[in-house]
Amino acid sequence: MREAKQALRERITANRSALNATALSVHARALRDVLVSVPEVVAAERVAAYVSVGDEPGTGPLIEELHDRGVHVLLPILLPDFDLDWAEYQGPASLAPARRGLLEPIAPRLGPEAVREADVVLVPAMAVDRRGTRLGKGGGCYDRVLSRLAGRAPAYVLLHDGEVLDMPIPHEPHDVRVNTVVTPSGIQHVGDR
Repeated sequence: MREAKQALRERITANRSALNATALSVHARALRDVLVSVPEVVAAERVAAYVSVGDEPGTGPLIEELHDRGVHVLLPILLPDFDLDWAEYQGPASLAPARRGLLEPIAPRLGPEAVREADVVLVPAMAVDRRGTRLGKGGGCYDRVLSRLAGRAPAYVLLHDGEVLDMPIPHEPHDVRVNTVVTPSGIQHVGDR
């Protein structure tokens, strides 16, 4: 099963690497535009997001838009055990390079449970299938986050177009299924709602 997931990650990584900087920028702005029209995001006082890196679906324009609107944006800090701590975004100068090529907030840490205070949670992934099985990068960070949420707040998985798969992704016991995917083209509902 792990080999099948790794092969799928490699295929998606190859597809993402074909996206140039212009396409990534256009997609990031489109993701922002889709998300800022979602009623739960519009009403949110606190959003847990993440800083995209490389060819991931871009979160920069969205984080700035939310911050400019006065929304408290929580960003993750990767812990040694692959759990996530959280800190509030305080502008571009409040981010610093971290392990694994990530950018993380340098504000005071709020603890792993802080995500439970978010009104909306944005989740990274490499793909999601129609059953709601999410394929991450393999560390289990966001499966822990989704387990902590236990439905307390809506979680939106951010993907590029074409990354919602008709073929099933292998599902392991620790994998937490998701219901909503956001791509530059719009919102898709997957799995059992």
